Amino acid sequence: MEAKLVSESATLMTDLVLPGETNPLNNMFGGELLARMDRAAGIAARRHSRRVCVTASVNHVAFNRPIPLGSVVTVEAKISRSFNSSMEVYLDVWIEDRESGIKKKANEAIYTFVAVDDTGHPVAIPELIPETDLEKERYIGALRRKQLSLVIAGKMKPSDATELIALFNE
Repeated sequence: MEAKLVSESATLMTDLVLPGETNPLNNMFGGELLARMDRAAGIAARRHSRRVCVTASVNHVAFNRPIPLGSVVTVEAKISRSFNSSMEVYLDVWIEDRESGIKKKANEAIYTFVAVDDTGHPVAIPELIPETDLEKERYIGALRRKQLSLVIAGKMKPSDATELIALFNE
């Protein structure tokens, strides 16, 4: 199985925030944004693995900036690291100023997807090749986040979390 570049999974979804998608403050519902991010992440995961992919977890979501009614919202999803059958998908959410056209980062999230076969069993996926400094930073961080998650879940001994230990030895 041939390794793939991060750019091969890149997914951009752009849409408007409509009245039925907002709360009483006329900002996008968090759940609406989560659904958009899940769809974009699922497409990125499918592009990387070329398999059906299912959401395994939502590891992190930061709602840093409200997204007002009428905003143009772009969800950018890219694989940050692939493992055996799972992959971490990093998402950046941008809003475009209606008058100036300037884009500002509003939110971000990290999802984990698993590639499965027709019976729902996990399948092997290609390795990932990060190229840019940001891709390399997210690639390294993904292993640390995975190890931390496994330690917290009791599925890995803290002494085996070599990437986390290295953080404290720097």
